[in-house]
Amino acid sequence: MRFGLMIRGQYPQGDDMRVRLQEDLDAAKRAEELGYDLIGKGSHYSSHPFQYIQQIPYLCQVAMVAPKLRLLPGVVLLPLHSPLHVAEELGSLDIMCNGKLIFGAGIGYREVEFNAFGTTQKQSGPRFEECLTAVKRLWTEDFVNMDASYFKLDNANCTTMPVQKPMPPVWIGANANVGIRRAARMADTWFINPHNKIDTIAQQMEVYKRALDDCGKPFPDELPMMREVFVARNRAEAIRLAKPSLEAKYKIYKDWGQDKVMPAGDAFSGDFEDLMNDRFLFGSPNEVIEQILVLKRRFGVNTMLFGIHWVGMPASLAMEQMQLISEEVFPAVRSA
Repeated sequence: MRFGLMIRGQYPQGDDMRVRLQEDLDAAKRAEELGYDLIGKGSHYSSHPFQYIQQIPYLCQVAMVAPKLRLLPGVVLLPLHSPLHVAEELGSLDIMCNGKLIFGAGIGYREVEFNAFGTTQKQSGPRFEECLTAVKRLWTEDFVNMDASYFKLDNANCTTMPVQKPMPPVWIGANANVGIRRAARMADTWFINPHNKIDTIAQQMEVYKRALDDCGKPFPDELPMMREVFVARNRAEAIRLAKPSLEAKYKIYKDWGQDKVMPAGDAFSGDFEDLMNDRFLFGSPNEVIEQILVLKRRFGVNTMLFGIHWVGMPASLAMEQMQLISEEVFPAVRSA
């Protein structure tokens, strides 16, 4: 079992982002010291009411301060970007981290982002597939010619090839069945999202397995999942300490429309207890250990990324969580 840390880096307006960036870099350095395997960084644009350091600049700095960690841009919103830009940026990042990049890719869901980048949600599926296909070709061919719906590669080449050959592993994050089938067809693995409930994931896992069979592909060696996590003396204390920050975060996600693109029954429509149940890993160390083992045994998850630092939470509390999880949870899960 591998463990990673997902850095959201979502901070209130008015915060000094130089201070917050340093805190996020300190978290990466501490993660390396504590035996975490990877650091992930999300991406959104026009993210009011959050301030948000973008993923590639942040991960470039992580490559310098925590060189043992795998790096995951989780996820690059491919419909918003040109493939040559993506290929060269991520190729450069794979060089910086000495071949430890994971290419996390996603489709996005926010109209404000689609509009700002000159596209629409309706176009996002075809654009995603065109972009990913082109990035793969740019990483594996000397020169690429490709006419797509929103770009043209005319004898184009990627000037900064990744260290990993033929390319870094591709993880596609997906909420919906169409995206999960796309992950089976176009990626090395499905990156299971932090929002869907366990029963939904069980149904979707069958979709994923059937899609792999249809493609003639085996079940992946690495199956990653992200979950929000908080460990305390007991579940009640974990809820008390985490609720203010996590509840505020998911209210904003609901305002952004995140739950509108999720499967029926998984919307963020209830109170915090309803939101938390079957989504978040909360409780004592033993309770969280058992929850992780259930995910491993039921679905084959063998890479867990934890979200443990949310808007308004002191960095010191997040650091305490990182250490507690590494000392109390890692050894028990790995030995089991």
